[in-house]
Amino acid sequence: AADEGILHASGSGVPPVTKDYCIIYNSKWTSLPKSLDNATFRTLENLTSTVLCSSSEVPSGLMKDKAVVVMRGNCTFLEKARIAQNLGAKMLLIASKSRLSSISDNKTDFEDVTLPVALIRYNDIVDMQQTLGNEVNVTLYSPPLPQFDYSMVVIFLIAVSTVALGGYWSGVAELENLKAIASPGERETRRKKEENVTFTPVTVILFVAICCVMLVLLYFFYKWLVYVIISVFCLASAMSLYNCLAALVAEIPFGQCRITCCNKTTEVRLIFLAVFCAAAAVVWAVFRNEDRWAWILQDILGVAFCLNFIKTLKMPNFKSCVILLGLLLLYDVFFVFITPFITKNGASIMVEVAAGPFGNSEKLPVVIRVPRLEHSASTLCDLPFSLLGFGDIIVPGLLVAYCRRFDVQTSSSSIYYISCTIAYAIGMVLTFVVLALMKMGQPALLYLVPCTLITSSLVAWRRKEMKKFWKGSSYQVGWRP
Repeated sequence: AADEGILHASGSGVPPVTKDYCIIYNSKWTSLPKSLDNATFRTLENLTSTVLCSSSEVPSGLMKDKAVVVMRGNCTFLEKARIAQNLGAKMLLIASKSRLSSISDNKTDFEDVTLPVALIRYNDIVDMQQTLGNEVNVTLYSPPLPQFDYSMVVIFLIAVSTVALGGYWSGVAELENLKAIASPGERETRRKKEENVTFTPVTVILFVAICCVMLVLLYFFYKWLVYVIISVFCLASAMSLYNCLAALVAEIPFGQCRITCCNKTTEVRLIFLAVFCAAAAVVWAVFRNEDRWAWILQDILGVAFCLNFIKTLKMPNFKSCVILLGLLLLYDVFFVFITPFITKNGASIMVEVAAGPFGNSEKLPVVIRVPRLEHSASTLCDLPFSLLGFGDIIVPGLLVAYCRRFDVQTSSSSIYYISCTIAYAIGMVLTFVVLALMKMGQPALLYLVPCTLITSSLVAWRRKEMKKFWKGSSYQVGWRP
């Protein structure tokens, strides 16, 4: 049982320089104040030259009423604490050169030990001396985690912008299709460019079944399949980034000269773009565990992947949307809330796979990641992230895209598209509110699916277009290439 806390250090300068450091402590042994208002400062005595496994290692009286830092050694934490307490110390810090881990011991054998004990990185002690000097006063406290973090705002903006842009892009492609239908001479050219895939109810059910099988396989064979997923993500995200940027590059009147190779002609600018996109994916793959900045590249590739998926995969009608979103909602709820009653360790399969089962350091690149921005013990001890799965963007995004295409087909002034996008934003806000109240990860589709489906249905019912909206437009049902 371990908890994260903060060591607040203050130098002797005028004005005093202060700095916070991460500590690990056991809340069953030590009760720390929640703020600096109730914290007591102690003078720090640096005894990292000893491990304090014997009282004879330090001169008598040196620890009196001080906070003492010693090195991690062969004896237990509570043995060190008893020695330090008997020598008059008021706080014990144990410096570790290895990674900070849980503080555990048999407390029943040391009931007389009341001294606050905490684990701290040795490098932080060195930094403390270099930054604050040799005369340092320290105190310990453990503030509660903030219920709201501004990283949620960033996640919200990324998700809503991606869904809105993906839906709009799908509508633009639909408008081009309609123009091609009206002009028979452009039909063949448009068909060659078209790369869309249409989901039928049967393929929707097959798709959800594949998702279920893949998740279970990942749970049991994670350490091998994770590298398959990473490879697939690199390839798919590079292609998606190329497709997204190519649409922008096409508007730039530069680099239009062509190169002919193997009876194929390609613009120079598109060759450079392909190299750039492939390089971006390779750089992420090499440095994917560099948490300080690799998350930015993962988010860029992830947004491109979601945009391209929403634009490419077409739902033919509202019926298919209801089947897809409904089944994936059940899939999400089952693997988050029901599987803890089935697994041996009582953890949900979804959470285990997302976190990496059995402590695996490799994580699946299927989420948007934004580091926590609020100052807390967690941000000092590690680099925690707010996460949103790609599926929580793509699945509702397919409905938003269908609404946009339906607007284009029926010339309904974007009412379906705007309403569904706003409903998605409301669902995201509701997800964050429940997340803050319950203090545990939530299946976002539990809130996003009802918000988007109900809103789309109400708009169609209010406009008396439910039959057409449910079955799809006459263009999609009747036209064949």
